[in-house]
Formats: sequence, C-alpha cells, structure tokens
Amino acid sequence: MVQLKAEGIKKSFDGRTVLEGVSLNLREGELVSLLGASGGGKTTLFQILAGLSLPDEGHVYINEEEVTGKPGKISYMLQKDLLLPYRTVEDNVALPLLLSGMKKAEARKKASGYFEMFGLEGTEKKYPSQLSGGMRQRAALLRTYLFSRPIALLDEPFSAIDMLTRHTMHEWYLKVMEEIRLSTLFITHDIDEAVLLSDRICILTGTPGNITKEIIIKEAKPRNKDFHVSEEFLEYKREIIRHMEQS
Repeated sequence: MVQLKAEGIKKSFDGRTVLEGVSLNLREGELVSLLGASGGGKTTLFQILAGLSLPDEGHVYINEEEVTGKPGKISYMLQKDLLLPYRTVEDNVALPLLLSGMKKAEARKKASGYFEMFGLEGTEKKYPSQLSGGMRQRAALLRTYLFSRPIALLDEPFSAIDMLTRHTMHEWYLKVMEEIRLSTLFITHDIDEAVLLSDRICILTGTPGNITKEIIIKEAKPRNKDFHVSEEFLEYKREIIRHMEQS
C-alpha cells in the first residue's frame, strides 16, 4: 500500500529551477533513501513533502488524500535533534502531544509508554545535556514519531554521531520501524548507510534535480552482519557511484 506519493514536483528560487518533474512514493513499512549531491534539492523536496513549502507545480498525497502545502500531516526530523535544553527528556518527547491539546499528565503517560521501546528508560527526568549523542537522537526520533505517525521524513538523522554509535542506531531503528510499522523516507549522503538500511534507493541528480535512478536492495532485513563486506554490497555501491558520476 502506497502511503506517501509525490507527483510532478517543480520548485524554483529566484528564477533558478531546483527541482523539476520529481515523482516518488513510499509504501507501508518501507525505508526509502534519497541520495544526491549537496545542494541538489533533497532538503527542498522534503520541505515540500512535509507541507512546509509549496511546490510551483505538482502534488503530494498521503493515503490518497492531497496534502500539498498542508503542514502537520507528516513527521519531519532534521539532522540536529533540536531538543529544548530547559525541558526534561520526558517533556521534550511529549511536546507534540501537548501542542495537540493533550493535558500534561496524559501526554507524559502516553510518551512514557514508548521509552523502553526506544531505549530511553531511566532518562525521563534528565535534561538533554545529560544524554549522549545517540540517546539524544533516540529522544528526537520518539518525539518525531509521536508528532504524526506512521510516516517519518528524516534528514540525515545519524550524521552527527560517531561511526560505532551510528551502527548501533541503524540496527535499533530498523527494529523499531518493524515493531511500530513506521514508514521512512530518509536523506543521507552516506552510500554505505543507504545500502545497509534501505528497501529502495532513489538517486536525485541533475540541474534541475530529478530522480534519475531507483535501486531495489533485494536482501531481506535485518541484513547479515557481514553484508557490508559482501560482493553484493560492493556491487550496489559501484552501481550508485557510476550513476552519480555519469549524471
């Protein structure tokens, strides 16, 4: 089932067309990565999908309902966690529920029900400055999920944490996605990360930007622990790099 669909997206700034004719879809339970060079229009596309920016042309649909230019219909998480330093982790996570009109006690209770699943148990009364980078990202991801499930747009959420923590976060995120049936569209510059996490990879290239190739990762998730050194993994990388160099 297609949950999120964009058709014929075009966007220009100051007379320069950044995106033109962009179409993509996200199916239930999928993780689709969007790869492309810096400045190629990936974040602009995400802002349009999230309803934060209007396209010049094209439409966005969630479960066949048009939501073009309508914010609040989908979750969107930036690279920085943007946790409020003066609020506890519990209250940071519960913020979307409070903004929706839920009373504080009820919002805290609902949010706390997910703390164990998201690996945050014991952090409820701590402040963001007391957490590691990985734990801060977990809190931000839970807040994103509570904002508007079951679709998440993630803009390089793991790029600010070290490699070992990132590997642990990858495994954890895939597990949580499966448990809560979360569908994810994911911006990354990291080809390895895209191949390891994705069901499909969409490559955005050109000026103006368009999706010029889609690669299906055939291996089932969770992937074998040695997948990242397999010939199959390396061939996916070669295919992506060849296409990006030629585009």
